[in-house]
Amino acid sequence: MAASLGLRLKAATSTLRSGAAATLLPRTWSCRGLCSEPENDVPTSGIGRPLAKILKELNKKVPDSAIKTRVEDGFSMKYIPWHTVNRIMNLHAPEWSGEVRSVTYSPDGNTVTVAYRVTLYGTDAEIYRESTGTTSVNDKGYGDPVQKAEAMAFRRACARLGLGLHLYHEDAL
Repeated sequence: MAASLGLRLKAATSTLRSGAAATLLPRTWSCRGLCSEPENDVPTSGIGRPLAKILKELNKKVPDSAIKTRVEDGFSMKYIPWHTVNRIMNLHAPEWSGEVRSVTYSPDGNTVTVAYRVTLYGTDAEIYRESTGTTSVNDKGYGDPVQKAEAMAFRRACARLGLGLHLYHEDAL
């Protein structure tokens, strides 16, 4: 059951984490508008922490200043831009990884769906979540349809890990 949820024991990932790819992971971060501290490089809080602590940080409410609103089909929707989600992930889970799993066009060619996986690496385990994003190929907004679907899938996969999840149910609170 645990494997079906994307949870694996740390022993199974020691090769990945000790390999050359691990040396490419960032060891410092800059706030750049996400916090009130000076823009000096400071060590991240996420390196070398158990998965439960990383998830606890990701599940905190995102500041209102990071939330944007757009109107789609007459409905107002709150969301966190993908680049802000990326910065938050780098801050709280600096050893995360993400990958596009598939890009699929509908049979009629009117929509494109991207499946995306986000993996978190803790000192004791790793966990992943996947989600999809679908957009119209005729959408005239900024960016191409695949970029939009990927950004949507990325944000949703991060939400499945807790990041910004409060936006999905704040009306019920």
